[in-house]
Amino acid sequence: MHLAPDDVLLVIDVQVDFLPGGRLPVPGGDAVVAPINRLIARFPHVVVTQDWHTPGHASFAGSHPGRAPFETVDLAYGPQVLWPEHCVQGTAGAALAPGLEATRAELLIRKGHAPGVDSYSAFLEADRATRTGLAGYLRERGLRRLFLCGLATDFCVLWSALDAREAGFEAYVVEDAVRGIDREGSLDRAWARMEAAGVRRVASAGIIASAGITGS
Repeated sequence: MHLAPDDVLLVIDVQVDFLPGGRLPVPGGDAVVAPINRLIARFPHVVVTQDWHTPGHASFAGSHPGRAPFETVDLAYGPQVLWPEHCVQGTAGAALAPGLEATRAELLIRKGHAPGVDSYSAFLEADRATRTGLAGYLRERGLRRLFLCGLATDFCVLWSALDAREAGFEAYVVEDAVRGIDREGSLDRAWARMEAAGVRRVASAGIIASAGITGS
């Protein structure tokens, strides 16, 4: 697959707390760093997202007495999965993964920073009304085709891919540069939902082996 000048690599939440040993580890999460670095070296444009929660965030199980991680509660905007405390602003766990070569990123989107609202998607927070501004940024720059990678396939990658399609962008998920949490079949459901929405799956090797960037 040849890359075009308006192609974007969207690197989602590759942060310490989502790696093995972190507060909310994604199985095999550290395995995405190497293929993502190879992709970063090839792409004309790179955007990175970062989970960036306030202390005591509403999505944390510890903010709801008597509740445990992975239970679901109803918040003002609807059902919310409760998570272990993770990616708290300014902490070591919120930092981008060691070794992630993100210096070429043209934009960093921090999400989930409103104390009462979670945010999986790079485009819309969990209230499905508050926008991050990413869609407008991409449109103003004439960037049209997104290649998503990072963590986790069945949550932040999923919602970002679906919202990318809803906003009118082409969306691809680099299947060897993502990993999922996969609770109770969530990973298979995520792939099915993305396929139904027109999100396509690609392998990093096909992108890396392509001979440079073609005209749009």
